[in-house]
Amino acid sequence: MKFLLLPLLALAFSNSSLAKQSYDFPESIDKNASYVFYSHGYIVQGDNEKPVHPKWGVYDFPAVKNALSDPSYQLIAYHRPANTSPFEYSEKLAAQINELLSNGVPAKNISLVGFSQGGFITAITSSILKNTELSFVILASCTSSLGRNKDIRVHGHLFSIYETSDTVGSCNQVVARSGDSVSSYKEISISTGEEHGAFYRPIKPWLSPVKAWLKRDKP
Repeated sequence: MKFLLLPLLALAFSNSSLAKQSYDFPESIDKNASYVFYSHGYIVQGDNEKPVHPKWGVYDFPAVKNALSDPSYQLIAYHRPANTSPFEYSEKLAAQINELLSNGVPAKNISLVGFSQGGFITAITSSILKNTELSFVILASCTSSLGRNKDIRVHGHLFSIYETSDTVGSCNQVVARSGDSVSSYKEISISTGEEHGAFYRPIKPWLSPVKAWLKRDKP
């Protein structure tokens, strides 16, 4: 019986460790590591990590973080409090990215991913930093607040994904107004029929291309 219990105890300890995985900014910065910041959509702001939209269902923030995690980079993903200002939050993200840069992390090793309002935050952060070597992923955000705010310009490498059944579409207009500050641009569409809710959960149509792009060979 003793020998049967040992593997079970080991498994329980392993699961407990996984549950406590941190997505916070690192206490110690490794200049040779890669870092990815993920910013969730508006509905998650507040106390609930798994809020339910009346039409699109559960936004499973913990599952998205877990699926987006990868051994090749450190994922940083904060749960924003209610009534967070996208502009003030973007300033905080920009300060943390500047801290990584000042500690010797190459700009090509830093990426930001954002969905919906998180995509708006990602673009604002890019506009603040004006660093053309950083990488940015915008998911279903470009034709909402971002599209209307002409003062926000993307700088760096941009990958965009939008859902064809969603009202939020292509980043082409944002890229056009950003001009030469966009170092490279790739965009794809997915067609799940789930509208904006396509990005509420870590489904393969958007998750796989995002992770592949984050791990691409960078110049």
